[in-house]
Amino acid sequence: MHNSTPYSADWPPPIRALKHRNFRLYFIGHAISTLGSWVQQVALAWLIYRLTGSAALLGLTTFVALVPQLLLGPLAGAWIDRHDQRRLLMLSQGLLGLQAVALAVLTATEYIGPAWIIACSALLGVLNALDTPLRQSLLSRFVDQREDLPNALVLNAMLINASRFIGPPLAGLLLGMTDEAACFALNALSYLGLLAGLLRMRIAPSARAQGSLRSVFGAGLDYVRDNREVRLLLIGVMVINLTASSYAVLLPVFAKDVFAGQASLLGWLWGAAGCGALLAAVFLSVHRGQEQLGRVIFHSALISAAALLTFALSTWLPLSLLAMTILGFGISTSNIGTNILLQGQTPEGLRGRVVSLYTSTRFGFDAIGGLLAGLLAAQVGGPAALVVAGVILLTYCLWLIRRRERNIAGPV
Repeated sequence: MHNSTPYSADWPPPIRALKHRNFRLYFIGHAISTLGSWVQQVALAWLIYRLTGSAALLGLTTFVALVPQLLLGPLAGAWIDRHDQRRLLMLSQGLLGLQAVALAVLTATEYIGPAWIIACSALLGVLNALDTPLRQSLLSRFVDQREDLPNALVLNAMLINASRFIGPPLAGLLLGMTDEAACFALNALSYLGLLAGLLRMRIAPSARAQGSLRSVFGAGLDYVRDNREVRLLLIGVMVINLTASSYAVLLPVFAKDVFAGQASLLGWLWGAAGCGALLAAVFLSVHRGQEQLGRVIFHSALISAAALLTFALSTWLPLSLLAMTILGFGISTSNIGTNILLQGQTPEGLRGRVVSLYTSTRFGFDAIGGLLAGLLAAQVGGPAALVVAGVILLTYCLWLIRRRERNIAGPV
């Protein structure tokens, strides 16, 4: 079923996937939903540090919000491939909205505390373990032409990263005018955008994988095990999110303790990283040479290590904002580039499972890195914790260079 406009040839190449009606509906709805999610994430981080002043709790909360993607994500992919994906996405969006409502009510009534925060974050993590691979695997069905899929993936990432750029400063502004409960309520309303788009789509039911959940899951693992390039790409995702992405957990520590700022400064730090991530998506939207993406992914990891170390050691705010921008660019270029390579070479019937392994690796090791960074920062301070992460990532990059010099094929 075609959903592109009659004048699809007039769409500029950097946004060519928007010629497809279903993708436009998804894009608009997801833009609203993602902006609300970033507002909630910043507000929750500020609420935790305002109530407790604990870097360890920041790390623990991030861990329980992301680790379900590591534990449940691969199984979720097998489950996704056996069911109607659009109906599942509508269900997950509705449940995410209810989670935000619960968080808003608990905060407004002052029942909120560490236990409730951890419980709500864990629920968010379980729901995202289903929602994230669902959205990623459905992208291929929102466009009619396979050659437009890489552009759809880039535009989807651009949308998310534009929200990272706009959402945190907006959250800081809202926190100055209202409170955390209002931010959570706003996020709950934002899920209606994607739900409305999904209801308006004209899309045929997806072909479902046959067999038991165990056999379907096993087939996905066999594909990854037998494909050396896929394995190497997933290792790279694991390392960069374990190390570089750990900065996000400690931003409230830097905003409040290093720079003596308030919620608005936290928003600007997060927004700087979002600006870099948005630039990464723009860069990849015009970068046509997919055969060179392996090198791009390596160089993005290298600049991420340099930016992370610069941010950790800087006490000058303009330099720190610049480092955040470069760090956001490096992490996003690596993650988006890997996603493009994986989805471009994975068979349609296996996409849900491979995408779920990618998202579980990305967000699961983000969770582990955040937990370790928070625990380490509680002992040695935020800057020292990020120095450790930066040194580990730099060591990994040097190891890749050494492999290349020995003429061993790899992702470099």
